[in-house]
Amino acid sequence: MKLWENKKNILDKEVEKYTVGNDYILDKKIVKYDCIASIAHAKMLCNLGYLKKGEAEKLIKKLNKIIRLSAKGKFEIRREDEDCHTAIENYLGKLGKKIHFARSRNDQILTALRLYEKAEINKVGEEIFKLSENIKKFSSKYGNIQFPGYTHTRKAMPSSIALWLDSFIESFQDNINYLEFCHALIDQNPLGTGAGHGLPIEIDRECTTRLLNFKKMQENPIYAQNSRGKFEFIILNALSAIMLDLNKMSNDIILFSMPEISYLELDKKICTGSSIMPHKKNPDVLELIRANYHVVNSYELRVKGIIGNLISGYNRDLQLTKEPLIRGLDITKESLSIMKIVFENLKVNKEKCENAMTDEIYSVRKVYELSKNKSFRDAYKEISKRY
Repeated sequence: MKLWENKKNILDKEVEKYTVGNDYILDKKIVKYDCIASIAHAKMLCNLGYLKKGEAEKLIKKLNKIIRLSAKGKFEIRREDEDCHTAIENYLGKLGKKIHFARSRNDQILTALRLYEKAEINKVGEEIFKLSENIKKFSSKYGNIQFPGYTHTRKAMPSSIALWLDSFIESFQDNINYLEFCHALIDQNPLGTGAGHGLPIEIDRECTTRLLNFKKMQENPIYAQNSRGKFEFIILNALSAIMLDLNKMSNDIILFSMPEISYLELDKKICTGSSIMPHKKNPDVLELIRANYHVVNSYELRVKGIIGNLISGYNRDLQLTKEPLIRGLDITKESLSIMKIVFENLKVNKEKCENAMTDEIYSVRKVYELSKNKSFRDAYKEISKRY
């Protein structure tokens, strides 16, 4: 039975299929967090006398069982359920009829999503750390090797493997700072704001805030609903920044590993071949990482588009912000993990790098040496005549 279902609601099957979409599939990601929120909600209701102690204990036991089943992929959410919230409530049986007291599906999904987002942001941060450590190891082995630095895709000035890689390490730290900002922003408990206009009874929201380890409550119930989508596109913006770094890194490695350049060498383990050309070693994995930046960026734009021009409060449009968020998080985590494997199968061709350090990239140094006896501009003009 659906959470909103009664004898007056007879929904057309095609309309039902359309409105459910793929929520029943996506919600497998948040079953655990919905149960965690429901456990806190049950404890709060018990404290206030809305649930008997024995009832709360039975609910908590069943909710923990659902968490275990979900972790094994054994908790089923059917299309007829619509979402995980209905599937969970139905699984709880008779006691499930009491667990929805003092909450709406609106604040229920918000709470589950917040808990999911906080956990996922931490996982993305962990993947950034792992990749950074791999890059540092790579740099400790090859960092002292010099090779040309480029501007306008032309040789510019001397650079080194360490200087190139450190640019990403520094940017990754900024990305982690951005993720920490996102985590702090969404660390607000929406549970207890109901459908978006509060509840007609007094409940203990401080209790659930504490039990769910939120930093604070979201006070205004309308803003709780208005923040859905807003918080998601901010998270996706942070993910886009991470994917932009991976995009640029992929581009660099693709360019520097071209046979005509060969500063870098890709192991066969991370290259694909051609169906017609037997000699090919293609950097497909890097090309897909590069492309996935645009995919994640499009998810941010999709969420912004969906939430624009909506009146305050909950609108069903918001359902469609869930998938781009989940997909964006998954792609970013996977791309970071794959780039780690790339660096484990990457080498620097020292000879090619050193041979590429041709005379013109030292032109600035020559100007500075000449500037000891004349103005910079005169020295610049004199050196420029050589090239």
